Amino acid sequence: MKCVKLKGAKNLEIATIKKPVSQNGSVVVRVKACGICGSDLHYFEAGQPQELIMGHEFSGMVVDPGDREDLKIGDRVTGLPISPCGHCEACKTGNVQYCANTWTNAVGLSLTNSGGLAEFLSCRSDMVKKLPDKVTFLEGTMVEPAAVSLHAINLADIKVGDKVLIIGGGIIGLMAAEFAKLNGATYVALMETNMKRGKKAMKYGKVNEVYNATNQDVIEKAVKKTNGGFDKVIECCGNKYAISEAIMTVKPGGTIVLVGVSLGTVDIPLVASVMKEAKLLGAIAYTEKEFETVIKLIEKNILDVDKYIDAKINLDKVQDAYLELISGNTDKIKIVVKP
Repeated sequence: MKCVKLKGAKNLEIATIKKPVSQNGSVVVRVKACGICGSDLHYFEAGQPQELIMGHEFSGMVVDPGDREDLKIGDRVTGLPISPCGHCEACKTGNVQYCANTWTNAVGLSLTNSGGLAEFLSCRSDMVKKLPDKVTFLEGTMVEPAAVSLHAINLADIKVGDKVLIIGGGIIGLMAAEFAKLNGATYVALMETNMKRGKKAMKYGKVNEVYNATNQDVIEKAVKKTNGGFDKVIECCGNKYAISEAIMTVKPGGTIVLVGVSLGTVDIPLVASVMKEAKLLGAIAYTEKEFETVIKLIEKNILDVDKYIDAKINLDKVQDAYLELISGNTDKIKIVVKP
């Protein structure tokens, strides 16, 4: 089958490998659509691990149902790309996202299990979810990133009347704005360095105001506008500047949820964190229940994810798409690959 492999820093190449087969009851899926994720861009820029076949936001059709008796060939599915052990305390309490085994054989995130930048993939059978008839393949690719955002919002415990700041206007940040509004937030602001994305965010109707993160007085303006700071801050960038902005803009006693990932250490203004008694929570992936909730919200038209998809490409255009997304000068939010 045809696929795209990571060969080095900012270097993706078309390759041909064997089509996956069902192992230990896994479900083999013909990939119909696969989203490019922000975490994929980190791998792309680092060039590691080489030979990785990325793509963990996928949807497709079953070609081998494995040990799933409720599935048949041709069924439309998506899936959680993770590989939790199922036996540890995290798994038993429904928090599969921080099981120590979760990323060991994750689809598109490990060398042992190739992802959706290929014509076929294999997913653990208990992680495969059927797509309702009303949910398209394109919408199916958006379930995974939307579930990440929902998990962050649930951790933040946003309530009616809260003032919320989202730092980072990628898909995770914009979906977080969607869920913040659904939870009753009355003022949702976005802080972003790329004003092309900032302007686009306003058009979606879930963000009340955009702050240009490159302005020297941005923190002062945001704190003044909110009369002392935001109740909740969702940080979706993972760099030291964004985390510092989160700490400086949250109100005393407020909550910061860190969704962005940094591969290195970051410096933070610790004094401000301590003096404010701010709560800093890490957020990784999602629970299985949150993943299923997103599917239902899309099915019921409560969540509109189609509007975030800016381009649909084939495997031959993947290298160019990754370069565009890391440029910092594009307004594209989500690019979907159709192998």
